[in-house]
Amino acid sequence: MDLTWFVSLLLAFIISSFIYSTWNSIYRGRNLPPGPTPFPIVGNVLHIKRGEIVKSLMEFRKIYGSIYTVYFGHYPVVVLCGYDTVKEALFDRAKEFGGRGRLPTLDQFVKGYGLIFGNGNRWKDLRRFSLTILKNFGMGKKTIEERIQEEVSFLMAEIKLQKEQYIDPSNLLVQAVSNVICSIVFGNRFEYSNDSFQKLLGMFSIVFQDMSSFCGQLQNMLPTLMSYVPGPHKRINESLARLSDFISERIKMNVESFDPNSLRDYIDCFLTKQKQEKDNPNFDRNNMVMTVLDLFFAGTETVSSTLRHGLMILMKYPEIQAKLHQEIDHAIGNSQIPNIEDRSKMPYMDAVIHEIQRFCDILPLNVPHATTTDVTFKGYTIPKGTDVYPLLCSVLRDPTKLASPTKFDPNNFLDDKGCFKKNEAYMPFSTGKRMCLGEGLARMELFIFFTAILQHFKLIPEKTFTEQDIRPLMAGFANVPKTYRMSFIPRM
Repeated sequence: MDLTWFVSLLLAFIISSFIYSTWNSIYRGRNLPPGPTPFPIVGNVLHIKRGEIVKSLMEFRKIYGSIYTVYFGHYPVVVLCGYDTVKEALFDRAKEFGGRGRLPTLDQFVKGYGLIFGNGNRWKDLRRFSLTILKNFGMGKKTIEERIQEEVSFLMAEIKLQKEQYIDPSNLLVQAVSNVICSIVFGNRFEYSNDSFQKLLGMFSIVFQDMSSFCGQLQNMLPTLMSYVPGPHKRINESLARLSDFISERIKMNVESFDPNSLRDYIDCFLTKQKQEKDNPNFDRNNMVMTVLDLFFAGTETVSSTLRHGLMILMKYPEIQAKLHQEIDHAIGNSQIPNIEDRSKMPYMDAVIHEIQRFCDILPLNVPHATTTDVTFKGYTIPKGTDVYPLLCSVLRDPTKLASPTKFDPNNFLDDKGCFKKNEAYMPFSTGKRMCLGEGLARMELFIFFTAILQHFKLIPEKTFTEQDIRPLMAGFANVPKTYRMSFIPRM
């Protein structure tokens, strides 16, 4: 019995050693950037700390430098770190690194449709069309600014109804931000008292949290295995399906009341494009639903998360909040609704908002890229179709570009005279061909919302925040801020 056990164990060891040595030989035979030696089947998953993929990838940088390779299962992923390397790949060589990489937590549902996860001509057609429509509806112009200002008025009124009670501001902020993109995509806003709309928006937050959970991280690394494992990652498709159903219903409403002579919103424009290019599959029903979902998703959760995180930071540092109050009082007073032109008169506010975006680091891993051709980069060969992770967190915390990379410090965006200054490390929207097409809208929203809130209210936390409380979690796909309660105290 003992001999049989020993022989079985020895045989298993020999087979395992053979598999490992063969795998290691194949792995070493490639001219990919260096990295931790992967194991058969699971790759480098065992090298990733439980639920801390971002922190683990940043740790690997200390060992392997600004470019290295990790394996998720048998798939190689090239990781890019630091401003210089990320900028060279995504901006200087944007075409070669301009593909969209795998994101298994969403790929099964998205199936390559839509703007964010499309590739090739599909992505190019949808991006070009969407940019045109957003500009026509006023992105960067007065019309969208007026939509934001209108929503600000509704938000201020809703906050006043809370009568200085301690509340979780999440629902109010996400509804206000979402109403801006809703007015563009659907042609109308929703009342804050609309329960169905509140539940719908709650799904966005759930998707972000589930993608960043331990199971969500494992699904991105070992999708086949995780398809058999229960966990919160299983809810992602269900939530996306309900969001998709909502959008499909809105499209149906537009189709039934469509008037080609009076285009009301993005959906109407898409319907017109469909009629103009009947033979172009890039403007079919699937791409319309998924592109609207992309705009709805990107235009809601990222901005609202930044606002939530930013309010927490301003309560942690009351001296910064007080200085912003002084600047607002001096620049625009307490009666004028903020507009984007005020930004030039408010360098401290501009610097604080930039620093909030840098520090919050909403999408630390970026959305995965992929090489569109065989690429020779920094002496290595990266085959066509290889997933690439340009770590935005490594850019937003690049010590060569920032005096205080790990602390919240508005001086990162101020010169010696207190004037606003640009900083190359500011890359929350990524860069290059895949840069977020809603950057202009998001920046306008953040300035007007933050300024209006501080113009009318002093922010008071229910509990004192620590440095750890405000620090981004740096766990998975998104840095979702912790929940908290606060009070809005009128300043007038």
